Amino acid sequence: SFKAPWRKITMLGAIQEKVGVDFHEKTSLPDAIKIAKDLNIPVTPGKTQWGKIVQDTFEKYVEPTLVQPTHVMDTPKDISPLARVHAKYPYLTERFESFVCGFELTNAFSELSDPVEQLQRFRDAQKDAGDHDGDPGHVEDQEFVEVLECGMPPTGGLGIGVDRLVMFLTDATSIRDVIAFPTLKPLVID
Repeated sequence: SFKAPWRKITMLGAIQEKVGVDFHEKTSLPDAIKIAKDLNIPVTPGKTQWGKIVQDTFEKYVEPTLVQPTHVMDTPKDISPLARVHAKYPYLTERFESFVCGFELTNAFSELSDPVEQLQRFRDAQKDAGDHDGDPGHVEDQEFVEVLECGMPPTGGLGIGVDRLVMFLTDATSIRDVIAFPTLKPLVID
């Protein structure tokens, strides 16, 4: 039922409810790696960050259970390089994603407007590059950082893509399967 209000949960709270792990108490990478091994979450040595383990745990144990429309708040900072840090928890961000039938429909967050922190986050994200199912990772966008240096007011973003909605309606597993303009895909010549 899409009737308002949608349920709101935190990512870490949902994980604790489903698997009994309190990631608020286990904020170190060694603790997270041990938890990942106990929960059969793959870990890439030297690449995996705390937030990636939290995300993978959420995706495996919680996401499939989110049938009714649900907003999942407070995403790890490691996997949210453009989002502002949470006011209470420095390892989380002010970000939420909305799920229906185990499928993410939206992504929204308060945008980071500190150029120094943004540059560091880009660099940290590059250290984790290639650990996301072939995703090359976030690119250090120097022009974006220069724009931030000129001053950016507090802002937020909400992404509700038609492509995600089409994925949901067609039960597609990859966003590449529903891209409306395939001519915009990079041309690969052998």
